Amino acid sequence: MAATLIWKLVLAAALAAGISASAMVSPPRRSFPRADLRVMLLAALGLYIVGFGASPTHHGAIAAAVYACGISISALAVWLSRGKDLRDPPPGDDPPDEPQPAGPNDPTAFDWDAFERELGVYSDRRREREPALIR
Repeated sequence: MAATLIWKLVLAAALAAGISASAMVSPPRRSFPRADLRVMLLAALGLYIVGFGASPTHHGAIAAAVYACGISISALAVWLSRGKDLRDPPPGDDPPDEPQPAGPNDPTAFDWDAFERELGVYSDRRREREPALIR
């Protein structure tokens, strides 16, 4: 009984350390191909299914080992997904989702000539100012 509890605690500590390391260790220098990450996650999912199948057949040690391998592969995939490619722009520098400015042949283009004429008329008009009240 004590040996069973000890290996379960050791396994739990190792898995917790692996998961924590995938979140806290600095990311890899280069990015990992997304297709390969998907394959890793599908392999981990397959291991979870095998472990789920081994659990009801009273093969607890095999199920735990298979679950541990699946969790480790998932944690490794998480860490590899954090890699940065130097060709990618930094986060937050994405181009805005605004539409591109209209060209000169576009009917919705802004009429700068009309704007300048109206601005000239506005700035040339003279206001009659009343003198300030002085006491």
